[in-house]
Amino acid sequence: MNRLFLSGLFLTVFFGLVSCEAKKPDSPPNLILIMTDDQGFGDLAFHGNAWVKTPNLDQLAGESARFDRFYVSPLCAPTRASLLTGRYHLRTGVVSVSNGLESMNAEEYTLAELFRDNGYRTGIFGKWHNGQHYPNHPLAQGFEEFTGFSAGHWSNYFNTHLEKNGEKKVFEGYLPDVLTDEALDFIRKNKDQPFFTYLPLNTPHSPHQVPDRFFDPYKAAGLSEELAAIYGMVGNIDWNVGRVMNLLKELDLDENTLVIFLTDNGPNGRRFNAEMKGVKGSVHEGGVRVPSFWRWKGKIQPQVISTAAAHIDVMPTLTDLFGLEKNEGKPWDGVSLVPLLEGKSLESRPIFSHVAQLDKELKSRPGAIRQDSLLLTLLADGVSLYDLKNDPSQTRDLAETYPELKLALEEKYQNWWNEVSVGIQMIRRIPLSPQGRQAVLPAYEATLGGELRFFEGHGWAQDWVTHWKKDADQLRWDLDVLEAGSFEVWLEQANSENQVGHNWLLADGSNQLSQIAQEPFIPEVIPSPDRVPRKEAPEQTWNKLKLGEISLPAGQVSLTLQAKNISKDGAGDVMSLRLIPIK
Repeated sequence: MNRLFLSGLFLTVFFGLVSCEAKKPDSPPNLILIMTDDQGFGDLAFHGNAWVKTPNLDQLAGESARFDRFYVSPLCAPTRASLLTGRYHLRTGVVSVSNGLESMNAEEYTLAELFRDNGYRTGIFGKWHNGQHYPNHPLAQGFEEFTGFSAGHWSNYFNTHLEKNGEKKVFEGYLPDVLTDEALDFIRKNKDQPFFTYLPLNTPHSPHQVPDRFFDPYKAAGLSEELAAIYGMVGNIDWNVGRVMNLLKELDLDENTLVIFLTDNGPNGRRFNAEMKGVKGSVHEGGVRVPSFWRWKGKIQPQVISTAAAHIDVMPTLTDLFGLEKNEGKPWDGVSLVPLLEGKSLESRPIFSHVAQLDKELKSRPGAIRQDSLLLTLLADGVSLYDLKNDPSQTRDLAETYPELKLALEEKYQNWWNEVSVGIQMIRRIPLSPQGRQAVLPAYEATLGGELRFFEGHGWAQDWVTHWKKDADQLRWDLDVLEAGSFEVWLEQANSENQVGHNWLLADGSNQLSQIAQEPFIPEVIPSPDRVPRKEAPEQTWNKLKLGEISLPAGQVSLTLQAKNISKDGAGDVMSLRLIPIK
């Protein structure tokens, strides 16, 4: 679709907005979508937090249509899938945050594909968390440029390495600043053509790392190291949002760019959250109600919208608001919010929430249904009913007072659950798509055998496998090879002077590679100044040991790694397998 045709579409886009008489733009409007990680509703001065300083976000809120009751999912990957598809995350294949359960089905039609198909340049700069292997990777899902990481978190926020358009690159500086730099460069480069810039910043998710100039004022005010770090990270987010807004003014794009700010779930810990019940991971208000600011100078009137809205509504709203042509893909669960922006109303509808545990069985609870001012929560220990209009902090359970209403909402939730949970696979194979791209198979995506264990313990992103002591210890990667191909195979590993001489064996059932670990490799831990003790594994260097070359047929294949002739001190640690296609 060419730009001339696109420009024509916008002659009718703004008819219902309050300032529809404003001069029409010369080119299609741009979109900047900013989403932060684990920043709660209460992590803004604008929302009554007496400690945190957020002048740029406060100004953005004051210039925006603000959805006061905007709901996302309790965890980050599900929220991102719904935001990018307009569909409940379970329909997209996303269930939770790791073990492959964060991967969105490749056939989903994403927000990036929508804008790309309508002539926009598309770029993502930050945390993806909807699949790190092709074809689930952001560069295979409509984004033309990508700087960031695909896993659920990053282990180091200073002078770290990231992926930039398929290649590993080391960046200097603080990670949110780097990501914002990349987004600003993308905007400058595309200032003369329509663009969609997605900036999913990684903070204030742990580890708690933040520059002194943002941390020190909060620490000096008497806050704990943890809270000073979190509010310092929020302060840094605010500073970076200010940089984005200043660039729009500098490039004269201020009136032709819609800026949306929201967060992906409730706060990652108990702190001020506007007296709401629950935090990240909860289906209560505090776990899923987040800021949602929509600023389009001269086009969207600043206002407060009290009607409930959700992440599933973003894609339908942008399609309507920008006059985009949608692919015939799968139906949306969300609705256009344009009537609310026009001061009109929407029909009453339910909004559903669900959070899954990382186990082999998908359960219907914990879950919730919201309709109008009512909230029904369905937890393992029972069902509760709340009237949010008169009891926003959920202090009074009305389930016994209104049993018929409780049963009606519970039935509506169960019908929804039965529909969206059909066909979900809890055991996921790793897709392998050669196409000239290196595939990284991390240890945390493998099945552990013998007495192996994860260094950090949980097997979260960036964790590695240690305690390799016996012949029976093994790692197994279960693959779905999308097309047959041959690969160079490299093992990322580390071992001491006393952990040499063993033989690494990699087998796929019919072939076997063998390589002796002849030299030690002592890893260098990358400095990462944590304000409080971290949960995540640290970032460190790894040796790449070539195991050989292997040919894999299309279909289901398992790669099993073992070590033989192990010294009494063990075989060392393993981070990943790297498969490089042989052309």
